[in-house]
Amino acid sequence: MRHFVRSTVVLTLVTSLCAQPSAGWHDPCPHKIQFVTVAENVLLEVLDWGGSGRPVVLLSGLGGTAHIFDEFAPKLASEYHVYGITRRGFGASSTPATVYEADRLGDDVLMVLDSLKLNRPVLAGVSLGGEELSSVGSRYPGRVSGLVYLDAAYSYAFDNGKAPTLEEMLQGTPEPPPPGAADVASFAAYRSWLKRMTGVMVPESELRQTMESEADGSVGKSRTSPKVQQAIFSGMKKYTDLRLPVLAIFAVPSYRGTWLDGTEGSALHARAEAYVARARALTEKQAKVFEEGVPGARVVLLSGGHHLIFISNEADVLREMHTFVATLK
Repeated sequence: MRHFVRSTVVLTLVTSLCAQPSAGWHDPCPHKIQFVTVAENVLLEVLDWGGSGRPVVLLSGLGGTAHIFDEFAPKLASEYHVYGITRRGFGASSTPATVYEADRLGDDVLMVLDSLKLNRPVLAGVSLGGEELSSVGSRYPGRVSGLVYLDAAYSYAFDNGKAPTLEEMLQGTPEPPPPGAADVASFAAYRSWLKRMTGVMVPESELRQTMESEADGSVGKSRTSPKVQQAIFSGMKKYTDLRLPVLAIFAVPSYRGTWLDGTEGSALHARAEAYVARARALTEKQAKVFEEGVPGARVVLLSGGHHLIFISNEADVLREMHTFVATLK
């Protein structure tokens, strides 16, 4: 286990207001960008959407960047000062060859909090961001005022031996058809294709951080290194001791995309229905395990939610977060 050591952190302010990963496109987001050094030659991208009041720091899921919150964060900024962190290995952050263990990623978050001089912020993470929440919350509960798991409280965040494994959760996932040439002709077209596949509209700024942009404006290959993802999976650990205020929102899944429309009665549709029924049962099981294992946690299940629950059920998530934060000291 790596222990967090307070250190001097180099803070580099980027003069542009928004990331511009490809020429000719300007991100309309209202955030500022800075880079924080968390290790030798390792800088993390930190977004600042502004706002006043209690600080809230948003953590993305595996393969994503802080830009996934570009349309959600400004709505939080009406009540709080909102930041986002892109973990090492993704987007504009550095990609070291090694060192992706769970507590190292948690230490990165703590170093960013120190560099920004944030006093007991609320940490909120989606998907794999739950690993960093638990790393920080289990080892340094006094550093934060509360944790918000946005469909992020699975076995990588809490595992007392009773939780479904990731393999169980992902087993039988039906694969949608791949995008065609027209679907990758532009980022707007690719964004629409994703909406048909998943039912949620991902910010274009996030897609431009995670996918290559070709000279003709079409969408290229993923910018995510498979080796980084493998290193993160290899570096996971079990967290079982969370003794601080926690809000855990679970997405009880359904198929919100339209790619299965017209397939009723087919083997594909039957597999999809079987997967959704199984995923619902496992999600409900995990929610119960988490609720019983984390004293005082508020656990909320949102039916029909997508894994990116803050997009698919934005109003519900905002309401639950406001209610939760209002209870914090």
